[in-house]
Amino acid sequence: MQKFIGTGVALVTPFKDDLTVDVDALIKLVNFNIENGTNYLVINGTTGESGTISEEEKLLIIDVIVKANNKRVPLVLGVGGNNTLSVVKELQTRDLSEMDGILSVAPYYSKPTQEGFYQHYKAISEASKLPIILYNVPGRTAKNMEPATTLRLAKDFSNIVAVKEAGNNQQQYNTLLKDKPKDFLIISGDDDLALGVALAGGSGVISVIGQAFPKEFSTMINHGLQGNNKEGYDIHFKMMDVVDYIFEENNPEGIKTVLQELDICSNNVRLPLVKASAELENKIANYVANF
Repeated sequence: MQKFIGTGVALVTPFKDDLTVDVDALIKLVNFNIENGTNYLVINGTTGESGTISEEEKLLIIDVIVKANNKRVPLVLGVGGNNTLSVVKELQTRDLSEMDGILSVAPYYSKPTQEGFYQHYKAISEASKLPIILYNVPGRTAKNMEPATTLRLAKDFSNIVAVKEAGNNQQQYNTLLKDKPKDFLIISGDDDLALGVALAGGSGVISVIGQAFPKEFSTMINHGLQGNNKEGYDIHFKMMDVVDYIFEENNPEGIKTVLQELDICSNNVRLPLVKASAELENKIANYVANF
């Protein structure tokens, strides 16, 4: 699973002022990332506002990214939810021929037991022809998938190849890194912890801020993967403030404001999200101007 080592980015979905998908901006974002060192792209994740994207728009977004990418880097598609049967049906019916893997978020809202998590992903594993990256993000799903469950899945299903761990819990990362099967990938979903996880034996990151500063962030992660502590932390410290800023109110409001300052896309978001406050916009603008 070398294709999922390094820096992946969870792409935003750019919107025009009328909140339709901004195809030109999406192409610009894809090219900007590929040309500046991003290793793979993640489509239709939380950062892409998947919860407010229609099926027709999802097909459009996939088509635009596939064509813009032109097979330059691997693509991962977000396919997840709290209706296991619906997720299985999507895996069985969607054209995934251009995808290299799927990212499947832990069931949200339902708050399953650990056995419920296991059975959910067992069904997904049996339905998927592609490698699966588990996605544990308890801050959004309201329930933590514990390391024992993740490791059980990793050992039982050969197509479950990685976990994107986003609990902002260093001890949980350490447990996973200590006990994981040899070829199972621990991918950071926390931009603020990503370097430390890479230095400790992780396989990289699926990042939010990385799509705005792909050259710097991917260089930092590469230093982590190579054990270059000082060089990695030199970049980490430079980016600490902006990582805090983009999650200060909500994601993707913050990252879209950064991308607007970089003239890549607007900071339009769909309700129930709202644009970043004027105060946050000013902090981000000052950071980008002095980066």
